[in-house]
Amino acid sequence: MDYLFKLKEHNTSFKTELIAALTSFFAAVYIIIVNASILSDSGISEEPLIIATVLASFIGCLLTAFISNTPLIVMPGMGINALFTYTIILTMNLTFNEALASVVVSGILFLVVSITSLSKTLDKAIPSSLKESITIGIGLFITFLGLQKGGLIISDQTTMVKIADLSNPRILFFLFMLILTIILFAKNIKGSFLISIIIGSLIGIIFNFVDITNLNFSLPNFNTYKEIFFNINLGALFTTKFWIATFSLTLVIVFENLGLLHGQVSGLLKSPEKQNKALTAIAISNIACGLLGTSPSVSTVEGTAGIAEGGKTGLTSLICSILILISLLFIPFINIIPNEAIAPILIIIGSLMIKGITNINFEDISEAIPCFLTIILVPFTFSIIDGMAFGFISYTLIKLFTNKRKELSFVMYIISFVFLLYLVLNSI
Repeated sequence: MDYLFKLKEHNTSFKTELIAALTSFFAAVYIIIVNASILSDSGISEEPLIIATVLASFIGCLLTAFISNTPLIVMPGMGINALFTYTIILTMNLTFNEALASVVVSGILFLVVSITSLSKTLDKAIPSSLKESITIGIGLFITFLGLQKGGLIISDQTTMVKIADLSNPRILFFLFMLILTIILFAKNIKGSFLISIIIGSLIGIIFNFVDITNLNFSLPNFNTYKEIFFNINLGALFTTKFWIATFSLTLVIVFENLGLLHGQVSGLLKSPEKQNKALTAIAISNIACGLLGTSPSVSTVEGTAGIAEGGKTGLTSLICSILILISLLFIPFINIIPNEAIAPILIIIGSLMIKGITNINFEDISEAIPCFLTIILVPFTFSIIDGMAFGFISYTLIKLFTNKRKELSFVMYIISFVFLLYLVLNSI
């Protein structure tokens, strides 16, 4: 393990990486069920989609482990699966298998970006203030997800959102788990997130917050998987709608992963030299996603839980990939982990990602407004890519009209135009 992943060089151990892997796995494993559920709205039954999600996640984590030696957890992205299902299939009327072909092509384009100088050019062209604001916005996004998943924040017709009834036993359960998880984390107890997940699951069982009556070990039916496994359809390749879909997917996966990796690899891990290799691993995993039958993958925000727990190398990703594969036997058991046990972890992770706000110069309006729009619109639009789009476009426009065009590179003009085109196409 030390030879493969350079544990001593990274000042870590097998035990630390194992705990990080377990933490990331339990924080992210819900994606298997949720992703399959969202994709099933396209008309494909849920069982083959669970298999596809598991296999794509297994491959994604393996690639990340051995190509970049980072503890990232690569799984189908939340939000991108909605774009895949509700926009590309249900609105643009591509069939599921044609949409899978679009995923493969966008993955190839993503790979070209990652293995050429384009990724470095893009990275250098993006101002540091926007990079920080993307990370902060994602932190707020994760926090909002946590508050929503825990049930503390609910929708309201008048005010859009409001606080839930605090007398509800489930809300009290969440608040208890939030306090417990914060205390464990603040006291620097090893495996604090994992411990809180286990305690939360046990409490959920004791107080009947989760149903354990139908728990059993069973393998999914692989016969149903044949309809999407290595079954892409290139019939729409020469149509406009196929390339609009592919362009949209490529735009989202490139910039969302650039934003996520800046926060995770350069920010939390402080290993910017690994960012390109991680990008390449994720790009290859996106090609695999289309072939295996699911929507594109990203470095999950939930994987940040393992990084916060001390994961520093690809060993975390390797162990997590094995756990994900084994999870095919435990899908009913995974379902019993209550949201109230996962939500506090997301909130703590969100808090860790906003400290970069001190690096933004809010005295300069041309920096402050675009960064503010990015930070606030990522959670408010419930979309990382939409928040980034408004941030980049406003940054370019404000710099242009405040006689600071020298601070803009040619690439920034291109990126802003691409984002503008993305917003226009998404509105059609």
